[in-house]
Amino acid sequence: MNSPDITTTRFLLADDHSLIRQGIIFLLEDFELEHEIFQASNLQQLLESVKMNPIDIAIIDAHFPDGNSLSVLGELKKIRPEMKILIFTGIDESTYSLRYLNAGADGFLSKMNEEEEIEQAIRKMLDFGEYISPLTQALLKSSIKNPQLINPLSALTERELQIAEMYAEGLGNLEIAGKLDVKQNTVSTVKKRIFDKLEIENLVELIELIKNNQ
Repeated sequence: MNSPDITTTRFLLADDHSLIRQGIIFLLEDFELEHEIFQASNLQQLLESVKMNPIDIAIIDAHFPDGNSLSVLGELKKIRPEMKILIFTGIDESTYSLRYLNAGADGFLSKMNEEEEIEQAIRKMLDFGEYISPLTQALLKSSIKNPQLINPLSALTERELQIAEMYAEGLGNLEIAGKLDVKQNTVSTVKKRIFDKLEIENLVELIELIKNNQ
């Protein structure tokens, strides 16, 4: 039995690759820490586990077969405001870390890091409730002058954002042109400009950006 004065830290490891979860489990076993581990391999399991268990630290991948964790960070924080979230992922830190932090994450860690850095990040989550790498610290400073780093939609003009939102609602070029009383090829031109500014290639990516940044 555990001594009543020993605090148990509850971790949730959410990743669709079992080897990643197992690697973190091995790492945590080296910590002098009384802990309990819960696991999830998709977004639905992640949400259910957070609802059912008093998770202290959630270590979450960015992408799952059933969606992007960016879309559920706000909901996770509503369910357990005191829970700390570390995004542990293979996606590019310089491109995505600020978006995840802005959406509610408390840390962002690349899977490309050495084991020593991964261990340090988890310890900082335990001790301070956050982990900000030197790269992300630099990005945070830059974001003061360039808000687009946090919210890419800020690069759009008011009209471009209006049209982007119409696309996200499911409207096509003809419908948008009719609502705005402009030519259809004008809408097509604006659409191309939106895609270029946001560095995306299709409407699915646009809808995801609109959903996660407004």
